[in-house]
Amino acid sequence: MAMSMAASHATGRELNDAIFGASAAAKAAAAKVGADKVINATIGAIMDDEERLACIPTMEKVYRALPMSDIIAYAPIDGLPDYLNAVIDLTFAAQKPEGYTAAVATAGGTGAVHHAIANYSEIGDQVLTSDWFWGPYNVLCQDQGRQLATYSLFDEAQQFNRQAFAAKVEELLKKQSSLLIVLNTPAHNPTGYSFSEADWAEVLEICKNEIKKGDKKISLLVDIAYIDYAGEKNEARRFMKQFSHLPANLFVMFAFSMSKGYTMYGQRTGAIVGFSSDKAVIEEFRTVSAFSGRATWSNINRGAMTALAVIQKDAALKAAFEAEREALYQMIRQRGAIFMEEAKACALNALPYKAGFFLSIPAANPAAVCERLHEDFIFPVPLKKGVRVAVCAVPAKKMRGMAAKIKRAWDAVQ
Repeated sequence: MAMSMAASHATGRELNDAIFGASAAAKAAAAKVGADKVINATIGAIMDDEERLACIPTMEKVYRALPMSDIIAYAPIDGLPDYLNAVIDLTFAAQKPEGYTAAVATAGGTGAVHHAIANYSEIGDQVLTSDWFWGPYNVLCQDQGRQLATYSLFDEAQQFNRQAFAAKVEELLKKQSSLLIVLNTPAHNPTGYSFSEADWAEVLEICKNEIKKGDKKISLLVDIAYIDYAGEKNEARRFMKQFSHLPANLFVMFAFSMSKGYTMYGQRTGAIVGFSSDKAVIEEFRTVSAFSGRATWSNINRGAMTALAVIQKDAALKAAFEAEREALYQMIRQRGAIFMEEAKACALNALPYKAGFFLSIPAANPAAVCERLHEDFIFPVPLKKGVRVAVCAVPAKKMRGMAAKIKRAWDAVQ
């Protein structure tokens, strides 16, 4: 047996990421037959119609114009004040519920998920999310001594599965005194589904009923990484008004990210935003989140925080930025519409895509479907429950005809 020097809780850990594996296969095929013949549907970043990584021009202009001191200097542990104020405004837009709020800077949206798990779930407990989920949720739980539990996101009509959600919340709170629930909406990764206001009303009703049963606590983390590609900003955030006047033992957090909405993926800039009817809960949230930041990355990217604050303070820059991002949103929306229309025409059972970077097709053997698609030089990502297509990365001209080819591969494998 090979010698191990790792601590017992770390022994055997190995990162196996299906996304990067599929991406490598797509790049190898492009090198062999030419990029024009390959559909790389693996990339979780916006690629323009020429398949170049897109950057919002105003963001680039502002970032490049920053003084070097704003790029290289340390930032406060909990983030620049102007940035945090901007994050709160951007999180809620005109849909801010009544209550108390605070924000603490994190290393991207991933950092916000990390802090929620670290501070709002007990070591050894289970954290709940849907059965279609972003893979790193599981890695983050494992790294911090938690387990990820799931409920079935969709019922037989491909609508929010209220019964499955309620049953799982009840089951876990019979074993645990508290529960952290991660909800990735709107524009869910990997399905593109968005909870309706009615879905949200059911989620909150279920949670409020559970915490009435005894000395129980529920924390919700709403991962809004893709919210800026989910439709008109206030319409996409309308559900947030339902968080007004919640019980103090039903706490809401948001994972804010500059990666997608600001095309600043590699700058690793985000925030965790807390909201509560209880001021003391928010003060505690600010304290424990800042502590975790210092213990994890110390502080984050000052330059990206400054750039966001500069744009938000300048009406002309803000207007230009929002117009440029709207153009990217419409481009992605068009691609998704092409796929879903063609999926309907060829009877491909794609999950209900509302908006965002990704859509998914359920499959009993996702890896085999993807292998068959490689013969057509189409490279999606095989997930546990199906096949993920990155509509953010595939130009419209390559999107046409892809649904039919996936249907043929699906039929051949099934």
